[in-house]
Amino acid sequence: MKYLGITLERPKIGVFSFTGCEGCQLQIANKEETLKDLFGVVEVVNFREISSEGRDDYEIAFVEGSITTESESARVKKIRKQAGTLVAIGACACLGGVNNLKSRFSLPDVVKEVYGTHPIDTGPVRKVKDVVRVDIELPGCPISKPEFEWLVRHLILGIEPQFLQYSVCVECKQRLNSCVFDMGMMCLGPITRAGCNAVCPRNRLGCWGCRGPAEEANFESLMEILRERGFSEEHIAERMNFFNAFGGIL
Repeated sequence: MKYLGITLERPKIGVFSFTGCEGCQLQIANKEETLKDLFGVVEVVNFREISSEGRDDYEIAFVEGSITTESESARVKKIRKQAGTLVAIGACACLGGVNNLKSRFSLPDVVKEVYGTHPIDTGPVRKVKDVVRVDIELPGCPISKPEFEWLVRHLILGIEPQFLQYSVCVECKQRLNSCVFDMGMMCLGPITRAGCNAVCPRNRLGCWGCRGPAEEANFESLMEILRERGFSEEHIAERMNFFNAFGGIL
């Protein structure tokens, strides 16, 4: 493969799933219009969603899902040992995600409610970086297809990716969207990191914060706005804690 006359090697990549819905992997696999181009610049050696064959000679590992069992912990450590670069993809891997909701309850009670007396290997929800060193985090629920491809290009070219530091709210205004606050909806866009192209507000849905906090998020100001608009403390806390993106704020 050549780029601007420079010969580039196709890095070997592996894509791995832990506790999660695998929606981020589907974002990659379903990108059919550019999938051929993607496979032209990388060599996929381990990706269960697209092939039953798998090798362990990958150089870049993309890890989706949170870590909730000791067997998962051991597996991600093995992946970390092999990979030169490990990228956590999606809200579950980067933040704990929706899976973290079970942390609100007694774990034995949760298991009993769902599985009865059937033995289940499960434990506290951990982000990938709580278990191993993570080189890059690509958040979102699910991840953004264009942002994933942008990151792959940077990895191939050996360029350090510079992620957006401003908020979804800025991104939303750049697209001249109508503000969902004016429609009576709650939105965490003012404190959430941009990069999703404001997909939820663009579709008349308030942001839930799946990308985590923006660089200089003004939490106090947003809390004041939410309370002024009549949102209850319970409603605010539910939204803020849904993806475990703003831990310790409420």
